[in-house]
Amino acid sequence: MVKKFPHNPAHPERNCWGCDKYCPADDMRCGNGSDRTQHPVEIFGEDWDTWGLDPVAPQAAEPVPRAAIRIALARD
Repeated sequence: MVKKFPHNPAHPERNCWGCDKYCPADDMRCGNGSDRTQHPVEIFGEDWDTWGLDPVAPQAAEPVPRAAIRIALARD
């Protein structure tokens, strides 16, 4: 079972966050490179988990001029 990922740990610099083992930074068992993987809070700040969650409002399409509609219908 996968451990729950902490959103804002007290001391993120003490662990490697590269896998679900969360090894101590000085004793990495998974062999995930020679350096530890940083927690997102260390890289992006405390609001890292809210990025990209705002809904994007769809842009309104520009109205088609009536003259363009008449020309298109005349071609058909």
